[in-house]
Amino acid sequence: MKRSLKRIVVSMILLLTVTVIAACSDNSAGINTEKPEGAPDTWIADRTITGLVFQSANDASVDMNPEIKAYIKERTGINFELQTVTAEDSTESLASGLAAGDLPDFIAFYLNNSGRPEMQLLLKAANEGMFTDLTPLMEDTETYAKYLEEDYLPADTRDNIMFREEWDGASYLVHMAINREGGYVGRKTVGGLYIKKDVVEALGIDPQEVNTTEDLYELAVQIKEGNFTDHNGNPITVIGPTAWGGSDREWLYNDLVWTGVSGEKFMKDESGEILHEAQTDYGMKRVEHVHQLLDEGLMTPEYYTMEETRAKEGIVNGSFAIVSDMHNYMPENKELTYIPLGPIERVDGTNDMVIPYKSGYAGWAIPSTTEQPEHVMQFADWLASEEGKRLYFYGLEGRDYELDENGNPVVKQEVLDLLESNPEEAKKLGFRGVRAYWGEHLAYTDLYNEADFGELEYGESLREEDTITATQILDYYNYDERLENARVIDGMTVQSFLYEFEGDNGRLTTALSRYNEDILRAYYADSLEQAQQIMNESFQNLESSGLHEFLDFVEQKEAEGTSLKF
Repeated sequence: MKRSLKRIVVSMILLLTVTVIAACSDNSAGINTEKPEGAPDTWIADRTITGLVFQSANDASVDMNPEIKAYIKERTGINFELQTVTAEDSTESLASGLAAGDLPDFIAFYLNNSGRPEMQLLLKAANEGMFTDLTPLMEDTETYAKYLEEDYLPADTRDNIMFREEWDGASYLVHMAINREGGYVGRKTVGGLYIKKDVVEALGIDPQEVNTTEDLYELAVQIKEGNFTDHNGNPITVIGPTAWGGSDREWLYNDLVWTGVSGEKFMKDESGEILHEAQTDYGMKRVEHVHQLLDEGLMTPEYYTMEETRAKEGIVNGSFAIVSDMHNYMPENKELTYIPLGPIERVDGTNDMVIPYKSGYAGWAIPSTTEQPEHVMQFADWLASEEGKRLYFYGLEGRDYELDENGNPVVKQEVLDLLESNPEEAKKLGFRGVRAYWGEHLAYTDLYNEADFGELEYGESLREEDTITATQILDYYNYDERLENARVIDGMTVQSFLYEFEGDNGRLTTALSRYNEDILRAYYADSLEQAQQIMNESFQNLESSGLHEFLDFVEQKEAEGTSLKF
């Protein structure tokens, strides 16, 4: 009851906040389409375009550099404004914002794939006429017109998010972070389990041969018996959380999680039947494994709850023998204290590299109440153009970078020095290279950094020494060999079909979310008997919420030719 009351109060506050923001953003009376004499070809209109971003404060990056804003105004005539709603849960804030109805010129939101909970809210809003049809607006663009090409978008983006069959060619949502080329990797990143390099050397093991939870358990026992210490001489924790704090991610026990690369806890069994993890014994096997790790002092009791700041302090101090998820570019690992471990095999016995044909992240839409929505699309297209993207990624020519003989930006050393010595001050320069992400909402798509900027990472040509650790880790992991043998996959995930199956009901969606929460409860249960009871109740809740009927629905979709990925 208290939790429900809290949600109601939070929703009321968010609803009021969004309504006030929207009310303050009305610019319908201030649009001038008469092009001034001498204006550049990129000029669109003299108006304000306001976006409301339903993301965390750092991702929203609503505070823009004045000089950047002035450049945008000069080149397009647009006064670009961003606002966000501060809330613990971005999905709740999106729900409240859509309920308020009085929205600004565009909204932006998280949307990794169509299986995210935001999708149901957005589909409902689109079906109720809350958003502008973007298809005719995209036809007159340069970058976004690519979205209309048959093979440009990945299947989930094309068929489930942007061009759904029931919309008959219309499109109301834009999916972002689409790579220009299929199978494009971009930044060579090694995520997952990491282990202290000095532990590996002391024990004389090959970390790549640790491929099962049994292997990992035996290694954890060895580490505990080795009485290793951190940089300050304190006893180390054998298994620590992720570099971003407490979280339940698959890396630690991949072969005990009923999923492939999607993370949705759906997989096919040996007979080809699609099952949810609750219909198998894998959930309880994992709970038993976690209880063993906790009972034997091999895992920190704060594994699922530790704050990010403490987790990163632990990495800096070498306080964890094993970090459950990090990557090779983390500044906390510049001294190469940690190297990759594993990876642990998936439940199907594979641990190879899998690359999506293309994937997306986040999205935006134009409310149907927006005056002259074509301006928003034209502005988004300019931001996603060569000029706009260079502004967003590299800042201002002369101030932040110069152009080389090939027309590629060369970052100024003083900017890199400031980013190293005072990152918060550098961020005020206001572009992605210094971690200001305002352009993520409209500009971050059609990605191919090497072709657009002559380098994969911001400032890479000047600060190669900063990537030495990252490159060494790639060698430890045999990255290039794994990449050469990688599988490229495309298709829908099982949860992509939730909204089509249950509409506004939402019972199964809620039950699936509850299952993940129940797993966490079971990890910390006082006994395995209590944990089993929690798991049984969660399974019964899934069944009563339509799990079997949903899986029949998905299998029918597959029989009709839909490609699924797990």
